[in-house]
Amino acid sequence: MRVAVLGANGQLGHDILAAHAAGAGAGLDLVPLTRADLDVTDVAAIDAALARHRFDALVNCTSYHRTDEAEDNATLAFTVNAHAVAAMAAHCAGRGARFVHVSTDYVFGGDRDRATPLDETAPTAPVNVYGASKAMGETLARLAHDDTAILRVASLFGTAGASGKGGNFVETMLRLARERGRLKVVDDQVMSPTATADIARAVLALLAREAGAGIYHVVNTGSASWYEFAREIVRRAGIDAVVEPCSSAEFPTRAARPRYSALDNARARAALHDMPDWPDALQRYLAAKGHV
Repeated sequence: MRVAVLGANGQLGHDILAAHAAGAGAGLDLVPLTRADLDVTDVAAIDAALARHRFDALVNCTSYHRTDEAEDNATLAFTVNAHAVAAMAAHCAGRGARFVHVSTDYVFGGDRDRATPLDETAPTAPVNVYGASKAMGETLARLAHDDTAILRVASLFGTAGASGKGGNFVETMLRLARERGRLKVVDDQVMSPTATADIARAVLALLAREAGAGIYHVVNTGSASWYEFAREIVRRAGIDAVVEPCSSAEFPTRAARPRYSALDNARARAALHDMPDWPDALQRYLAAKGHV
């Protein structure tokens, strides 16, 4: 199977290529595509751009994910995260190719009383423009093409960092802990910290095993608040710093964040690939980056 990976130089795309180079996804032939090959902000040009490449499956790792900026750039967010996705799905339907689209836990958040992980059947309820645009992208993709797999991911940390965000959360906490010696991190937002290395193996397994279409929650097992995650990052890296909890009200942001968006990954673990606990994923990441 020939697989085009769109967004190949991003945090997740990088790890998909790395996992394949290390032996995952046997039988797959990956074709890395970047913005130079296809500009997802130009929806009208997507069909012709994809037609220049031969593939049996397309994995879309692109996204407009600057959550706060999206509040004032809704047109761009919906262009990239919804309308471009619909165009990709329609193109794949026309040529009989599988479409794999990476979405987010931020399609949730409106259920403020939630206290248990969300499975794939939970109704979406985004609380910001970014989440709303990603939710629409999911819907449009599945309407355009029956053979669409939606992979919802969350709170990513990968060796390539987070494009446009100045480094992922792990690297930011390590830097600030060393610089300041004391951190205050919100403790009233709960999510599923996830290593892109583990998502990458699940993506390749989905394709190699020809797993069914539909939605998969592809996150590391377990959940944590951002404070709990930061505290574990600092502890495992052996940094002499104090991490203190605080409320979201103490650090207001332009876009609202989900109070609870932890995902249940049982379907992904059964059908695709084992998703280890997030502390295990964090330890492997820190070791790979030379932080421990």
